[in-house]
Amino acid sequence: MTDVLLVTDRSRQGVPEALAEVRRIIETHARIVEELDADQRPVPLRTTFERVVVLGGDGTLISQCRRLLDRNAPMVGVNFGRLGFLAEFDLQGLHRHGEMIFGGDPLVRTRMVLDAIVRNTRGDLVHEGLAINEAAITSGAPYRMIELKLTLGGRPGPDLVGDGVIVATPVGSTAYNVSAGGPIVNPDVEAIIVTPNCAHSLAFRPIVAPSHLEILIETVRANEGTSLVLDGQAIVPLAKGDRVLVGRHHTTAKFIGNPDHSYWDTLVDKMRWAAPPSYRDRGA
Repeated sequence: MTDVLLVTDRSRQGVPEALAEVRRIIETHARIVEELDADQRPVPLRTTFERVVVLGGDGTLISQCRRLLDRNAPMVGVNFGRLGFLAEFDLQGLHRHGEMIFGGDPLVRTRMVLDAIVRNTRGDLVHEGLAINEAAITSGAPYRMIELKLTLGGRPGPDLVGDGVIVATPVGSTAYNVSAGGPIVNPDVEAIIVTPNCAHSLAFRPIVAPSHLEILIETVRANEGTSLVLDGQAIVPLAKGDRVLVGRHHTTAKFIGNPDHSYWDTLVDKMRWAAPPSYRDRGA
């Protein structure tokens, strides 16, 4: 039988009440080897598993993906959050597709991940972390404009004066990136998206770059609260002269998809992509 690690965010409304039903569904097809809380504590190497079932929202799934990325086990998101963009299953979907999810040939969606390395002015390593959605440099308190110098693939790029910059994956293109005016990129595309955040320029447009390109960002001018933020969850303070190198991580994230839904369905139904005006003759 397939060995399953069950991870739960018990603070989410409905999760404690659903646990018994989730266990029953899993144990119909597989074996639960351990249950863990959705935190960032390391999982012992002696705990082996072939699937990870995560109960929570998209944020929970993203945090657990960073936690367990090196274990190379496909993740199943059971949505108890607001959107359910990455967490594609509800209890009914988990029950309906249990044989596929825990069988030998699941529908696996492979997604690229970003690696972000921070070094100070002396070249010392300050932080290294992963991002499933995006690595964003934000201005922070007292919210004056900051200045960043970009180097793209080893070649000098533009200077950016504004509120910061977002370096996103295609998965993260519909998160912070799209809110800042960046493009939507299908997650099957291997690419890195660079989107300025409130640039003090009429000409600094978002770009979509090949996934092998490394983006080096130097903080030329910073605020006291200027930070690198990974997936809106991990925060690394930045000072003047610090450098952030963002590139494609060597490992990919693996999510088990719901065959009842395509990416385009999710864009239309959940993101309201291209929703038309409320025409009177259409009854809306």
